[in-house]
Amino acid sequence: MKGNIVIDENVTKNKAIVLAALTGAFAEHDLSVFDRYWAKDYIQHNTFIPPFREGLRNLAAQLPADSNYEPGMIVGEGDYVVIHGRYSGHQPVPQIIVDIFRLKDGLLVEHWDVIQNEMSPSLTKSGNAQFTNPQQGD
Repeated sequence: MKGNIVIDENVTKNKAIVLAALTGAFAEHDLSVFDRYWAKDYIQHNTFIPPFREGLRNLAAQLPADSNYEPGMIVGEGDYVVIHGRYSGHQPVPQIIVDIFRLKDGLLVEHWDVIQNEMSPSLTKSGNAQFTNPQQGD
């Protein structure tokens, strides 16, 4: 326990796994991360990604070489990790995606997401950016 905050080492480990998996696959374009971090029978709830680890690996293999992923806020509880990120270079405009993962035994076993196209802060009523990284002080 640190102050009034309870540090859950399993949650910390799960957050690190999700971060390494997504940056490895979608920022570094390292397809070998799928064997390290995703369960073979990975359950996919996204409407356009084929099932299982191979479905996602095949999608990642088809992304343009200049596509990118930027991780943002990441939170976890128990076996679940939620990460807010920016995916760019594969659609006409960057997409802001909230990826939700369930982990088991150190592997990503299930995934849900929420996706929206990024809009310039000047076009939003609040004037605020949709993507920030509070962990880095953004």
